[in-house]
Amino acid sequence: MESTAQRRLKAIQGHLVPITHVLDSHVQTSLTASEFFHSQGYSVVLPEKLNTGKWNVYRSVRSPLKLISRFPEHPEIGTLHDNFMHAIEAFKDYNYLGTRVRGDGTVGEYKWMTYGEAGTVRLAIGSGLRHHGLLEGACIGLYFINRPEWLIVDHACSAYSYISVPLYDTLGPDAVKYIVNHADVQAIFCLPHTLNTLLSFLSEIPSVRLVVVVGGIDEHVPSLPSNSQVELISFAKLLSQGHSDLQPFCPPKPEDIATICYTSGTTGTPKGVVLTHGNLIATVAGASLTLKFCPSDIYISYLPLAHIYERANQVMMAYYGVAVGFYQGDNLKLMDDLAALRPTIFCSVPRVYNRIYSGIMNAVQTSGVLRKRLFNAVYNSKKQVIISGRNPSPMWDRLVFNKIKGMLGGRVHFMGSGASPLSPDVMDFLRVCFGCQVIEGYGMTETSCVISCMDKGDNLSGHVGSPNPACEIKLVDVPEMNYTSEDQPYPRGEICVRGPVLFQGYYKDEVQTKEVIDGDGWLHTGDIGLWLPGGRLKIIDRKKNIFKLAQGEYIAPEKIENVYAKCKFVSQCFIYGDSLNSCLVAIVSVDPDVLKDWATSEAIKVISFLYYTLLKMLAH
Repeated sequence: MESTAQRRLKAIQGHLVPITHVLDSHVQTSLTASEFFHSQGYSVVLPEKLNTGKWNVYRSVRSPLKLISRFPEHPEIGTLHDNFMHAIEAFKDYNYLGTRVRGDGTVGEYKWMTYGEAGTVRLAIGSGLRHHGLLEGACIGLYFINRPEWLIVDHACSAYSYISVPLYDTLGPDAVKYIVNHADVQAIFCLPHTLNTLLSFLSEIPSVRLVVVVGGIDEHVPSLPSNSQVELISFAKLLSQGHSDLQPFCPPKPEDIATICYTSGTTGTPKGVVLTHGNLIATVAGASLTLKFCPSDIYISYLPLAHIYERANQVMMAYYGVAVGFYQGDNLKLMDDLAALRPTIFCSVPRVYNRIYSGIMNAVQTSGVLRKRLFNAVYNSKKQVIISGRNPSPMWDRLVFNKIKGMLGGRVHFMGSGASPLSPDVMDFLRVCFGCQVIEGYGMTETSCVISCMDKGDNLSGHVGSPNPACEIKLVDVPEMNYTSEDQPYPRGEICVRGPVLFQGYYKDEVQTKEVIDGDGWLHTGDIGLWLPGGRLKIIDRKKNIFKLAQGEYIAPEKIENVYAKCKFVSQCFIYGDSLNSCLVAIVSVDPDVLKDWATSEAIKVISFLYYTLLKMLAH
């Protein structure tokens, strides 16, 4: 009699039978009616339970039998500590952390710290924390923006089994105070300007024993009242204390908590997402089957490290030995940092890509008739070549696109997008203008980041790719919104995720944890998706972010917001409505730079019109 595993294996093997019928030049089908791409689809479909006969669980074609939980080439890496130790051993003398800002506040060329040097500082910082009596399992708060010390402290937490708790500096004092108390944070690393905020409610966060000022000078660190239970020191002093009293590592286990990432709390108090070392290694290990980098690559870090998107990126960069250059901390100076760093890897969010798109298209529209025609002709030709899977001629880049590539430093060969859906026309635009691999992914904090990601060589835009090899996905019917697995031509429903990437629950909140994870271990994301041919996932709606107007019409505000965001004048847009009214309300924030340029050009037109009108009147 066959075992359950044998029956499952036979079902999978039957699903991967040779292609017998060609639908068109790209999409093909197998006898199980799941569609494939180039004789091998991006996903395979499995039944969740063999006795139901319903094929509804999608996995990456790269991991149909067993979900990925470790790096296939380095299965010994089970924790973030293991990952960084691997980086030190393999890339000890390679550049790792780079900054432009000098100690006196001036800006110059990037100065680098190697992986080996970062490892030495990490050892001292971890030892310094042990010197102050912090034991394994203690929560360490990071209350500052991206800079080398952020990653070094995070590495120290991993090496000594501390739990890092990012404190996003724009959350506001109330949210920070809530998180510190909720997680019982014992030490906080902050900058001089966030220190003042912290000191304003220091008496209201009794769990804190140590505050470390990053970038501050010992002489400028304020003294606290003698009766205070909190010690306030500079990062440099902690480093010195650690060097003088080096402590052995206290390595974590894969099942140990690595970090508690709190949500922004827009719909209530922030929720702490508990992620283990195994969770974070699994999500990056799965993504590594698609994404490949090398030590010669350079990554620019400006996306908030308090968010899981950038955290996962950093785990990936360390695994491949990539150099990480930090921006100055000012988004308005990001273009200057890009010009100085000239990165090869650029990850961002649709809001930034939309601004790049609108800025370039605005320049094209105002460049004159001949240049506009040249751009459009070359753009359309190159786009068709890319879609067909062929290599475009470098002549087009020399004619038109090299100047555009220079906006990001001229060397970018990989662009990643996440956090929200990227418009298909913007995706195509990036591929054509920057001439590099552009990948869109989908994920959330509760899944340690990556749920799905586009595959290399997939030139179809408007989707978020196939499942991360470290998880499996299914769509669950949402009858109240008319989304079902029987929908034609594509199955639709709420996206549910299961696998080693799944978080351990919301910290100290079993009720909300049970609301999102069902009895079979599926996380209900609240996002609505559909399966495109080839097993590609497309995000089409949001289950919770929908409301009905007075006339009974359902509205998905994010779709409308994304349309408005394409306008070059719009910086941000918020759509609101309710069932008591028949119309929507839009709150729009304009881009002051674009508006100023437009106003100037319109003023010139008006002055010219008045001038020539006056001349005509005088002539008569």
